[in-house]
Amino acid sequence: MRQAELDSVVRHLYVHVPFCPSICPYCDFHVLTRRAGLVEAYLERLDQEAARLSETYALDLDTVYVGGGTPSFLRDDEIRALATAVQRHLGWGRLENTLEINPGTVSAPRAAHWRELGFDRASVGVQSLDDTTLRFLGRQHDAAQAREAVTTLVGSGLRVSGDLITAVPGQPLDSDIRGLVDLGVGHVSAYTLTIEPGTEFARRGVNVSEDDEREGFERTEELLTGLGFARYEVSNYARTGQQSRHNLAYWQGRTYLGLGPGAAGHYPAGTEGLLTTRCTNPHLHEWLTGQTGEVQPVDATEYVTDALFMGLRLKDGIDLSDLSRRAGMDVAQEYGAVIRRQVSRGLLVQDGAQLRATPQGWWVLNQVVAEFLNA
Repeated sequence: MRQAELDSVVRHLYVHVPFCPSICPYCDFHVLTRRAGLVEAYLERLDQEAARLSETYALDLDTVYVGGGTPSFLRDDEIRALATAVQRHLGWGRLENTLEINPGTVSAPRAAHWRELGFDRASVGVQSLDDTTLRFLGRQHDAAQAREAVTTLVGSGLRVSGDLITAVPGQPLDSDIRGLVDLGVGHVSAYTLTIEPGTEFARRGVNVSEDDEREGFERTEELLTGLGFARYEVSNYARTGQQSRHNLAYWQGRTYLGLGPGAAGHYPAGTEGLLTTRCTNPHLHEWLTGQTGEVQPVDATEYVTDALFMGLRLKDGIDLSDLSRRAGMDVAQEYGAVIRRQVSRGLLVQDGAQLRATPQGWWVLNQVVAEFLNA
């Protein structure tokens, strides 16, 4: 095995804000409602953790993504304190700085404030532009608020991405998609409604049929590509130049810092025999006491299978030569039998060093990657 060639400088940062005004019935992220003193304690601990990360890793940030939860649920002075702590200790993204936003928290003065802090991209949890669908999803905003919020954010000069949930029973998907595009967004993330264990929807016995899932999956692509958006990842579409640079780092297997309770990071390992280390921070109350997170060492084999799982989500797939260089192994040779088998089934396409999934391969991607894991 030759020497792996991984960038030792971390160029991406994810910051988790766990607070939400309410918990949606489909959500399985680490979120909770705010209580007196809790946000203040969170911000104090965030500053301490940012300082520790700055002392531990070499940093030259390209992107920062503040997600949650509902980061825009923080008050103006609180989001300023968060941005100040990040910028003081870790820097700010040269290429992109994203803030996740709930439509019910948007106003023109707040959008101007977010821009002043250095955010240049907004990811808005629209989910639907139909009031019945929004009520089913347990959202606190209505369709009118969503339209007004997106219009305000676009008008503020932020690059705007709108999130939609598909395969919701009775959802008018066509009007949701057309309506969102008409508001001027440059990016759309369209995720199938997934019922996760432990959520309110799971307790209620809500189900999503495979037929509805597939219909939403295919209709979303048909509509968005017809409206001038290019599908660049399984669930993500963008106009030219509007791709999420931060999320591309995940799909391309790059390292990134995770800051905040429940945040996941993918770090340079600094240990012989390992390529990287993945760490997931504990939930808020444990995190506030300084407890460390769950650490998962990643060797070359696991790095490659992780990279294949993420990279094959991209329309362009993954460059096996680049992956081989980063991992220190000849991926095409090591997994040649699996690749040939998947190509013969019509699930993968190989064009020189480039390996990508077909539309059918995307639909069964977990099965495709399982074969690499079991090779």
